Amino acid sequence: MDRQEYIDYLLDHYQHPRNKGRLEDADVQLGGGNPGCGDLITVYVKVGDGDRVDEVTFEGEGCTISQAGGSILTELAQGLTLDEVKALGTQTMFDEMGEEVVRSRVRCATLALGTLQAAVDQYRRDRQRREEGLPAAPVPAEVVFEN
Repeated sequence: MDRQEYIDYLLDHYQHPRNKGRLEDADVQLGGGNPGCGDLITVYVKVGDGDRVDEVTFEGEGCTISQAGGSILTELAQGLTLDEVKALGTQTMFDEMGEEVVRSRVRCATLALGTLQAAVDQYRRDRQRREEGLPAAPVPAEVVFEN
């Protein structure tokens, strides 16, 4: 895609977000934010057999890039294993969103990814504690990304 096609793609995801809304029966939910710019994302994940993402949704507010990133990431993460989610990197978001368009807004473009990966970590910690017969650990209200 050329620059304008990426811009149109981002605007479409911002104006018509996919998988936006609370997932009431989520196995894990976690919020994340960029304090410098006010972008907020909460991800909700339902994990299925084989540690695959059965369903993932998001809620949030902020700039076009952060919110489009949430929408794009939910489509991308659907069906991935938790290990595959953890293996995603900044380049994945550049590839999906257009590096030329988002290179100056890396924190915005990767907010949803960082939050989803932190949610995977939280899910695994909670599962480990359950397996050990321990109570659930306190969940942070949100993960703050200061990159």
